[in-house]
Amino acid sequence: MVHRQENFSFQSKKSLYRTAGWALILESLLLFVPMAILGSAINWPQSLGDPAEVMLPLLAQKAATVRLGYFVYLIYSILFWLVALSTARIVSNEEPQSIGLRLATGFGLASTIARCLGIIRWLVPMPALATLYVNPATSPQTREAIAVVYRVLNDYAGSIGEVLGVSLFAALWLAIVSFSILRTRLLPRWLGFLGLVSATLLVIQLAELFGVDLGAFITVSVSVLQLWFLAAGIAILRQFHRV
Repeated sequence: MVHRQENFSFQSKKSLYRTAGWALILESLLLFVPMAILGSAINWPQSLGDPAEVMLPLLAQKAATVRLGYFVYLIYSILFWLVALSTARIVSNEEPQSIGLRLATGFGLASTIARCLGIIRWLVPMPALATLYVNPATSPQTREAIAVVYRVLNDYAGSIGEVLGVSLFAALWLAIVSFSILRTRLLPRWLGFLGLVSATLLVIQLAELFGVDLGAFITVSVSVLQLWFLAAGIAILRQFHRV
């Protein structure tokens, strides 16, 4: 009976390593799909700061492509929850009651929810605003009101998704995971240091909450994060073969 329990535990551990490794690698590569789709359609993500009179007609013209791109981006954001949970379990040395694991998984869930809330604006309210904005029957006064709604909704949802979801909650998750890597040494130490660098870059984006325009800095910080996902996935799969 004891042997069967040990064998089950061993198989569960290998399954955890395999799931986390491939989820991280998929997460590192999946972002390039919405970047390619939305980049060619609406010059994303640079266009996120464009005014309503520029973006709304473009959204109406590229409606199907934009929905596809943001739907894939939504899948990417939901997958982050699996990445956050499985990676935290591994680097916490499978201590389910540890404070670090609870905090990391909590921040991972918060990041996932915030990201999804930010993305939903491009799948539901923004297309509706775009359709109304380009309607020939819409008066100039109504278009001005739509532009105000667009700007407010974009700023609000963008702050939730990009600033809180990525810059704060994901950075806190990554920082805890990286410190755990350095403490437990279950994975290469350089991965922990790279994770701390990536978390720091993400936190710097919080300056946008105070009106600081960081320009293309988000591209740099997200690129480093994607590199960390890929490196962590490969490292975990290599460790999987040693389990």
